[in-house]
Amino acid sequence: MTGQAPRLDIRNLTRRYGGRAVVDDVSLSVMPGQVTCLLGPSGCGKSTTLRMIAGVETQDSGVVLVDGQPISDGVRNLPPEQRQIGLMFQDFALFPHLSVADNVGFGLKGPRAEVRARVEEMLARVDLGRFIDAWPHELSGGEQQRVALARALAPRPRIMLMDEPFSGLDNRLRDGIRDETLDVLKEAGTAVLLVTHEPEEAMRMADEIALMRDGRIVQMGAPYNIYNAPVDREAVAFFSDINVIRGVVRGALTETPFGQFLAPGVPDGAAVDIVIRPQHLKIDFDRNGSGPLPTARDGTPARGIVQRARFMGNESLVEFRMDHDGSLIRATVPNVFLPRPGKPLWLTMRRDRCFVFPAKA
Repeated sequence: MTGQAPRLDIRNLTRRYGGRAVVDDVSLSVMPGQVTCLLGPSGCGKSTTLRMIAGVETQDSGVVLVDGQPISDGVRNLPPEQRQIGLMFQDFALFPHLSVADNVGFGLKGPRAEVRARVEEMLARVDLGRFIDAWPHELSGGEQQRVALARALAPRPRIMLMDEPFSGLDNRLRDGIRDETLDVLKEAGTAVLLVTHEPEEAMRMADEIALMRDGRIVQMGAPYNIYNAPVDREAVAFFSDINVIRGVVRGALTETPFGQFLAPGVPDGAAVDIVIRPQHLKIDFDRNGSGPLPTARDGTPARGIVQRARFMGNESLVEFRMDHDGSLIRATVPNVFLPRPGKPLWLTMRRDRCFVFPAKA
């Protein structure tokens, strides 16, 4: 809705331990019904950010607002139970001595009949009504996760904070449980902030991704944009394997064995890293020492010798030792392609799939 205020809005959130900023000037907003993912490696500040929003940890500076109202700003600091924020973690933390019904109803206030009705409603939404009187140990891991979701949603939170909630599930169950959880949260119009270190999970679930590194958000946007317009070399590498070719700029161009690459705005003499993902390399056959002709789209071919080839299930990974400098380059090919070690082949790079960044020392 045009003009709608963010359900969750955090501004310049900072937290220091021993003089080091674990969370450093983090700002983001989440609309009702939106899923935003805090994505980054372990130790980058994701979970600390979540704890400050939940109120179980206090920021050194910055503001947390819910529906435009500050709930934590250095002056006012609402306790966690008054923030209308739900929490889900990797450990489902169901009470083993309470039935499923009592777990879901834990913390709900009001007449017993109303609490029971709300419990029945929430268990029906996660398709577990038949287990209302069961005990947690009688449920599978996926069923326990759905009970935890029902319990978190029962108090009608305006915001749901989720910290690696699916990492404890078997891979065979994970995708289905994630999709079911997402459906329930969106149906309820809940603003969701999800923490994960898994790019695939972020791409699958998020409407928007905030990529974190060393306590800061380095890039934010829709999954498509984050993947296809990365801010730097590390952002490319976080989502997939990469190949890197070092070059030097002359007149806004970098000359390489794969042809010229544009490097606008980079001063002459500066080194750049040309980054390409393995799936965007094109492999062609050797024709008595010659490769395919250069094209505007794919540039100049460079020859490599196959070191090894492995079938990975839905693609084949082929590693090459390049003739021009002895470097190792990896390419992936859909389906089965297993050339023998020692075989010469030619590689070209899709120009529209390459990224050029200032070189890292």
